[in-house]
Amino acid sequence: MLIANPRAVRAPYPAPLQALLSVARARESRQWLSQWDGIARGATPLYELPDLAARLGVARVSLKDESVRSPLGSFKALGAPIALVRQILRLHPDLDPAALLAGRHAALLQDYTVISATDGNHGRGLAAAARSVGCRCVIVLHAQVSPEREQAIAQHGALIVRIEGNYDESVTQAARLAAAQGWQVVSDTSYEGYEDIPRDVMQGYATIAAEVVEQTGAVADQPGAFTHVFLQGGVGGLAAGLASFFWEFHGAQRPSFIVVEPAQADCLLQSALAGRPARATGSVDSVMAGLACGETSPLAWRFLQPCVDGFMTIADAAAVQAMRVLAAGGARDLPIVAGESGVAGLAGLQALRADAAAARHFGLDGHARVLLVNTEGATAPAVYEQLVGEPAWAVRARQAAWRAR
Repeated sequence: MLIANPRAVRAPYPAPLQALLSVARARESRQWLSQWDGIARGATPLYELPDLAARLGVARVSLKDESVRSPLGSFKALGAPIALVRQILRLHPDLDPAALLAGRHAALLQDYTVISATDGNHGRGLAAAARSVGCRCVIVLHAQVSPEREQAIAQHGALIVRIEGNYDESVTQAARLAAAQGWQVVSDTSYEGYEDIPRDVMQGYATIAAEVVEQTGAVADQPGAFTHVFLQGGVGGLAAGLASFFWEFHGAQRPSFIVVEPAQADCLLQSALAGRPARATGSVDSVMAGLACGETSPLAWRFLQPCVDGFMTIADAAAVQAMRVLAAGGARDLPIVAGESGVAGLAGLQALRADAAAARHFGLDGHARVLLVNTEGATAPAVYEQLVGEPAWAVRARQAAWRAR
């Protein structure tokens, strides 16, 4: 399903939104993150995929590859550490962010406990950050989170709490435990009375957009390298973090934003229809585990409603097919390991190009220059192998051979 958002505007970035998420604050977060040994020092690659662009009939397809951001394997390594550092600084404003991430204040924080619900990647990022700063971490997992993802979180020292039910129920349980135990929730989704930390998470995600601007030589208040940006849905945090940066940087010359989510976890599309944050209408059980969210983040929606031009849903089968497309590569396209949620943008692009009328409406033609974000690699290796038909290491081997030609 695809809808055009009648509330999207082409205007300078509004001051009330800039007070919440800004280019300046994103750059500060990026500088702090550059000193954390949990992520790579440099920017993640921005790959050109000319063969894919030719097949889709567009001028350019570029892919920002967050799978190599850190050993955690996803973009979530950008959000949780920044949110944790900013929360600790609220309690101890005299501490140095770099010293925090280096663990030099571990003695002070040894009795401080953070907690979050997760589909996998956010919990892994929070657990790694908590280990670095020296505080305790509790992660609540719902029934659909795979044992592989659980083990990846636990290896960073987090205490795991398992519940029945879905992601939204795990969010509720995390809030209950925090209230009962005096712990601090560090979540990537907002709810009534809880916005500061989700805002900080989104600000960390904006690092991706900041790097794209630099990598493409973009100029403020001018059109950038891309006419269209496809972004993953979920609760809306990633999309809000990136879209807000691009919107402020490019102003009224911003690219068109298309947000893509699973058909059975369509909370953002339903929000667009309702004109307010809404719940998904489906089962919320998707192979795209990181996007299997039933409720829109109200904070994220404040940014998405005025700037996202289209909202669309895709079937699980479309995501699996997109994983295989990127894994295969081409004569001019590097083979890429992209996880189930990482390919949502490509799946959306393929579906939109297959609908001539819709593509025409959104200006997705032979002149279009498209940015995709691969938000995760094979964060669940067994699931990746099952879906793609080969292990991630085999794709990486072909990648090495492609580069060696």
